[in-house]
Amino acid sequence: MASRTRVHRRSCVMVAMLGAGVPPAHRPVAVVRPRLLLPQDYSEVPTTGASRSREASDIVDAVMTKNDSRRASGCRFWAAVAVVGMTVAVASCSTGSDDAAETKAAAPSATGPHGGHAASPPPAAPARAGEHFKTLSISAPYTPQPPAGATDDYRCFILDPQFEGTPYLTGSQVIPQNADLVHHAILFQVQPQNAADARKHDQDTPGQGWTCFGNAGLDGGAERDDDAAWIASWAPGTVETLLAPNLGYKMPPKGLLVLQIHYNLLAVGDAAGGTDQSSIRLRYNDGKAAMTPLSTELIFAPVELPCTPAESGPLCDRAAAMADVKKRFGPDATDVIDQLGMLCNGGKTPRPGLVQQCDNPVTTPLTIHAMGPHMHLLGKSMKVELNPGTATAQTLLDVPDYDFDNQAFQPMPDPVTVKPGDILRMTCTYETERRKLLPQLNKTEPRFVVWAEGTADEMCLGIMVSAPPQ
Repeated sequence: MASRTRVHRRSCVMVAMLGAGVPPAHRPVAVVRPRLLLPQDYSEVPTTGASRSREASDIVDAVMTKNDSRRASGCRFWAAVAVVGMTVAVASCSTGSDDAAETKAAAPSATGPHGGHAASPPPAAPARAGEHFKTLSISAPYTPQPPAGATDDYRCFILDPQFEGTPYLTGSQVIPQNADLVHHAILFQVQPQNAADARKHDQDTPGQGWTCFGNAGLDGGAERDDDAAWIASWAPGTVETLLAPNLGYKMPPKGLLVLQIHYNLLAVGDAAGGTDQSSIRLRYNDGKAAMTPLSTELIFAPVELPCTPAESGPLCDRAAAMADVKKRFGPDATDVIDQLGMLCNGGKTPRPGLVQQCDNPVTTPLTIHAMGPHMHLLGKSMKVELNPGTATAQTLLDVPDYDFDNQAFQPMPDPVTVKPGDILRMTCTYETERRKLLPQLNKTEPRFVVWAEGTADEMCLGIMVSAPPQ
C-alpha cells in the first residue's frame, strides 16, 4: 500500500505550517499512535542492511492496509485526520474573519511554563501576490477536562473555512489564547465527501468538540477512507513558515477543518486552569496560479528511557510504566510502542538508553522542503540523516540543543529529493535528570519513560513538509 506509506509516518505534534488534502498518493498518515494492526511475528523483520529496508517497507505497507477498530477515549491521536466546522449555528462551530493580517490574542499568564508560550504571536508577513488571510477561532471558551488521574486533554474542534473556489493553504499561525494550558495544536482536513460524517460525530458528542487521544478521533467515512490529512500544526516557538509561493496545501470546496489542541495542566497544578479559546490564522491564495501540492510526512524513533540511578519507585519498572500509559490513555495506547519496536528493533527486546534511533525506509519518491523537530521536556538533541554511512550521506536536520520552546521548522537550503530504498535515520538524545530540575516535572513520580501522549511522557518525531518530485 505504497500510496499511503511514503515514509513511515508517526505523529504527535506541532509547528505552525501548511498542509492539507493532497491526493491519496501524497497523503500523510500521521501517527503517534498508529491505528493499524501489527504482524504477530516480529522475529522475521531484518534489522540490518538493504534487506531490512526492503522487507520492513513491505511489512509496513501490509500493516498499513489493516484498520485497527480500537479507540482510546473515542479517538486515536496518530492517524492524520481532519475536521469540520460550522461558522454559523452548528455544534462546536467556529468563528472567523477574512483578511485579518494580525489577530489579537488574550494576554498569557506570567506563570506560563514555557517562554515560547508567553510571547504574543508575531504579526503576519505581508500577503504575497494572490494571497489572503482568514482567522478561525474555537466558537466558545473551553475548559480542559483530562481523564481521572491525568493532566492531559486532547480536544478536537470543528472549523469551517468556507473557502470559495479551490485555494491553496500557503501558511498558518496558531494563536494559543491560554498560554498556561496549550501544549500544542494540529490542524487536520476532512475531504468534502466526508464532511457530513465529521459534523455528525461532533453533534453526537456531548459538550464542546470531542475527546481525541490518538488523532482527530473521527469515526465513519472521514477515517474509513483516510481522507483526513495533517495540514498545519503549532508548538512553542513556532511561527509562520513561508516556503515558495507556488507551494501549498490544496483546499477543495466544502472541505472542513478540525483543530486538535493538546491541553496540559501540569503548569497550573491544583489551581483552576481557566478556559481557552485559541484561534488559527490561515494564509491562502486564490488557486489561480500553477501550484505544487504539499503534504506533511512524519518519521520517528522509539522512546525507552529508564529512571536515573538516583531515582526509584514503582513506575521505574517498564511494565508498570506501560500499564500506567494504558490507564491514562486507553488500552491500545501502547500499540505504537510495539510497532516502533517491530520497525526499529526487529521486534527484539527494547533497548533502554538516553540515545534512541530508528532507520525509516522511504517507499515513495518525495522532495523535502522543510523539517521540524518534536520531543517533550526531556529532549536534548535530534538529528535526521539521509543514507548514513554511504557516499551520499547527508544531514537533513541537526538540532544539537533542543528547546521545547523553539520547535520552529527549518526550510531546507535546497530541496532534497528522496527515493524508494533510501533511509532516513532518526536519532534523539534525552536527559532524564531534567525531571528533577524542571518545574513542570519535578513533582511527577519517577518513571520509565516510553512513547506516549502526555507532557511528562516523551516522543521522537521528525516532521517534514514535502511534495511530489518535479
